[in-house]
Amino acid sequence: MSEPLASKIRPQKLDEFVGQEHLVGPGKPLRVAIEKKHLFSFVLWGPPGSGKTTLARIYAKSLNAELFELSAVSAGKDDIRKIVDSGHTLQPKVLLLDEIHRFNKAQQDFLLPYVESGELTLIGATTENPSFEIISPLLSRCRVFVLNPHSQEEMKKIIKRTKLKTKKDAIDWLVRMADGDARQALSVLEATEELYGVITVASLNDTIQSKFVRYDKKGEEHYNIISAFIKSMRASQADSAMYYLARMLEAGEDPKFIARRMVIFASEDIGLAQPTALVVANQVFQAVDIIGLPEASINLAHGVAYLCGAKKDRSAYDALRSAQEDVKKFGALPIPLKIRNAPTKLMKDLEYGKNYEKYDKESYLPEKIKNKKYFK
Repeated sequence: MSEPLASKIRPQKLDEFVGQEHLVGPGKPLRVAIEKKHLFSFVLWGPPGSGKTTLARIYAKSLNAELFELSAVSAGKDDIRKIVDSGHTLQPKVLLLDEIHRFNKAQQDFLLPYVESGELTLIGATTENPSFEIISPLLSRCRVFVLNPHSQEEMKKIIKRTKLKTKKDAIDWLVRMADGDARQALSVLEATEELYGVITVASLNDTIQSKFVRYDKKGEEHYNIISAFIKSMRASQADSAMYYLARMLEAGEDPKFIARRMVIFASEDIGLAQPTALVVANQVFQAVDIIGLPEASINLAHGVAYLCGAKKDRSAYDALRSAQEDVKKFGALPIPLKIRNAPTKLMKDLEYGKNYEKYDKESYLPEKIKNKKYFK
């Protein structure tokens, strides 16, 4: 089996790395850590194809560390235990845990003492916000570095490194399609070269539509399916919603991504009509986090059926959006004096809090928008 193109051209040292100048530029934190061989645990948070794995490998190599790579999608406690028990060497043990957000709370709790004691130096890679996906005790022992999508110029540099004959219009098209995801661009480029032998806009487009390119969670189909899923629940079409749920699960979508969208939906589309929907959606999210797939698919199905059957009311959501428009339009309007805080004599002399009554009927909105009604 031939080595994938992305692997062939993967940078082996920092000076070959493209992008993330805020982290690896002169004097920036990751460059300093690599150059000075600082040993510490950290999390790389960024979109697909932004260089998380490459940076982790360069870091481990700079420390002359023993690097272990696991994916949280398939790994478990036994895999962690094997690494810890693999023998003691003078080299530090660095664990690169890809998609760390897929580890549930129990798995993260199991990992914590090894990171805490220094037996393992953890590098977590994630596309999801670590604040929501990594337990606080573990996160507190890690620095978080945020990676950005590659710029168009950075993408062009990476594509040109392949040395595949590609015309400018095809490169431009590929850069727009990949939207900052270098891995996706290289996968499509490699598949196109293998399938058609010539890389043009037409052949690139044909490759993307063929079955040879895997489902990508950042691609158009991902957004089409989640859109269909939400709209089906909004229309109370349980059969359609269940079908799109099954599609996402079979495609390998992160179940917590689905559960998060359900939590948002509970407030955005059901809201005041059935406030318990938010409680149910949150419980589904917790169940997914604790149990994990495949059993958590049952919890998701339960939640979907409930949300579909609930009455719908978007008044709270619409009120928020309308208020946000006014904030953007008018800026920070002066708060009426009568509802301002008055902790000092000077403030009271300036009539802060004067004539305030607990159950006042007069509008507390700023004077300029005093008669505005966000709830219709």
